[in-house]
Amino acid sequence: MANDDYAHLLAPGRIGTLDVRNRIFVTAMGVSLSEPDGQCGERLIAYHEEQARGGAGLIISGVAGVAWPTGAVQPNQSAISHDRFLPGLRALAERVHRHGTKIAAQLHHGGLVAGYSGDAFDEMIWAPCLPPPMQGDFLSYFLPEEMASFAGGKMPRIKVMDEADIAIVVSQFAAGARRAKQAGFDGVEIHSGHGYLLSSFLSPKTNSRTDRYGGPLENRARLLLEVIGAIRAEVGSDFPVWCKLDAREIGKDGGITLDVAIETARLVEAAGVDAITVTSYHNVGMGKLHSGSNIPHVPETNIAAARAFKSAVALPIIASGRVEAKAANTHIGAGDYDFLAMGRKLLADPALPNKLAAGMADTVRPCIYCYTCVSAAYTREPLRCAVNPETGFECERVPPVRTGMRIVVIGGGPGGMEAACRMAEAGNTVTLIEKGNRLGGTLRFAALAYPPNEDLLVWLAARTQRSGVDVRLNTDATPDMLRVLAPDAIIVATGARRDMPDISGSDQAHVFSGDDMRNMLMGETSGALTRKLGLATRVATRLGAATGLTSNLEFVRAASRKWMPLGKRIVIIGGELVGLELAEFLHERGRHVTVVEPGPRVGKGLLLVRRMRLVSELKEHGVALHAGARDIAIGPEAVSFSAADGASHDARADHVIVAMGARGDTSLADSLRAEGFQVETVGDCLGVTYIEGAIRGGAKSVAKLSA
Repeated sequence: MANDDYAHLLAPGRIGTLDVRNRIFVTAMGVSLSEPDGQCGERLIAYHEEQARGGAGLIISGVAGVAWPTGAVQPNQSAISHDRFLPGLRALAERVHRHGTKIAAQLHHGGLVAGYSGDAFDEMIWAPCLPPPMQGDFLSYFLPEEMASFAGGKMPRIKVMDEADIAIVVSQFAAGARRAKQAGFDGVEIHSGHGYLLSSFLSPKTNSRTDRYGGPLENRARLLLEVIGAIRAEVGSDFPVWCKLDAREIGKDGGITLDVAIETARLVEAAGVDAITVTSYHNVGMGKLHSGSNIPHVPETNIAAARAFKSAVALPIIASGRVEAKAANTHIGAGDYDFLAMGRKLLADPALPNKLAAGMADTVRPCIYCYTCVSAAYTREPLRCAVNPETGFECERVPPVRTGMRIVVIGGGPGGMEAACRMAEAGNTVTLIEKGNRLGGTLRFAALAYPPNEDLLVWLAARTQRSGVDVRLNTDATPDMLRVLAPDAIIVATGARRDMPDISGSDQAHVFSGDDMRNMLMGETSGALTRKLGLATRVATRLGAATGLTSNLEFVRAASRKWMPLGKRIVIIGGELVGLELAEFLHERGRHVTVVEPGPRVGKGLLLVRRMRLVSELKEHGVALHAGARDIAIGPEAVSFSAADGASHDARADHVIVAMGARGDTSLADSLRAEGFQVETVGDCLGVTYIEGAIRGGAKSVAKLSA
């Protein structure tokens, strides 16, 4: 797609006195890549430099704490609360500027959300008043191992701010802005959303004060307006300053509404800001809403609000929230907003702006909205990305890929394709051997159930073709063949082995394994499947494979809504990622689904934020989820089990799908090593690690062979 198709998105823009080369901004994100003492170190600097190298117009660096360690919301958060942080901040600005990108500091105080500040530093949480108790299902979605990251956490101590405290906070924001300017930053964004301190004053839900900082909007906004005034007095009228505002608080009765937000926007415009970033927030007690506001799962969740802001004020508007580049170009051209702040897409591929400008949109590595990046913040881990193994690790000294080698990759799933492409792109001769009739492996089935995965599948296959890999489908990698190819090394990426677990009754004709389901929907055959399907279904499956229809995932999605050889009542045994995605797929096709999981919680393998959404939606749709099940037995018409509370259940079933039993299998790699080949292993053959493990493993295998 030519860069003319992105003419509005790639056009220069201006915020106050700040000129930017295009309208693509890196939105501020909590990445936990600074040093434990708040300094900007090499890990954070290299991360942002890669975004600058990729062509973004502006980087808004995430959550720089103006009162750090008070107000800290996560470990390894950047600080801007003392002059000792200036050298690191200055180094960051200088490295970004080398590549023609501008950078702004997001000034931040966590307020009521600053739980980490209390845990790690024994700091009090500053707030306008005591908050209402959190209500909802949020904590029920954490797996036991995820809750362990909060072990030893302290009960928060809340400091209800008096006017002297408010004056301190105002001065802290002003001093933070002064330091940003001293360090060479090009502007500052005042974070006054997402439940943080300034937002908690703005929201009538969390501000019940009766003094001049509570009550009507002009009082609730007083702290923010004083912060703006103090920053202006500190940095002058020509230094770009803007606010991030919640357009609404979703699911929070009595919280910020769009009408209130618009009035707030007019107040901050009058106070002298140069732009407004439009975001939204939510009731944090409700798990599903964590992907329903500022980091939305539904595309363009916040664009209507951005359009409303644009109509209400004369300031530039910065929008965000799962917006495709092509759509953003249309929106900006129509005057809906002025800039698009991207997060997840630029984690997946920081070179997106340059690729759009070069007419190479089809080479942009896609984000699959798996929430690996977001969920890391919830479990207090540094940022990482499932589809881009370099994100968050840009500072690591990875050796250049060796060249001039002959490499054989066995297995055409995501890990195999990633490894093959990296080797070929470096100048090696690469042969990829896949026993199936198409590339993708289990990613094809995952893409059927979760369509964003198809974007990655298509991208990997196209990249494999572009890189010149010799792909051999319908081929078994035998030792004799490999000796003819004479590889310097072999990368085995054959995936997991899926055995039927030892469950009473699993040998019955109405019981399918996960592989049976995949083969049936993908038009593939196996001895076990042949025995279980009727003649008409076998003929339809073969016809679909022969005509190529089952290789078209959209066709399979549509056709399976009209007909599948499955009864109306389905029991899925196994409630991890595969089982839950399959439950969603079948429910959407009119089946009554029950999920039975032996583990203590459902959803393992799904990253936390996506798990909260999917599990919540399954419950909303009436899918029965039973975790902690014991004594599971499959009968001719029902699956019996004991629930976690000891109660006995019989879930009626026309068909049963066993979506568990996957495990690593290195037998091929081991046998090839015994034959004298140098072998590296990748992905699920080492144990089920899903897309992130496969992609990261592919990159690591190449690094090992280059060391």
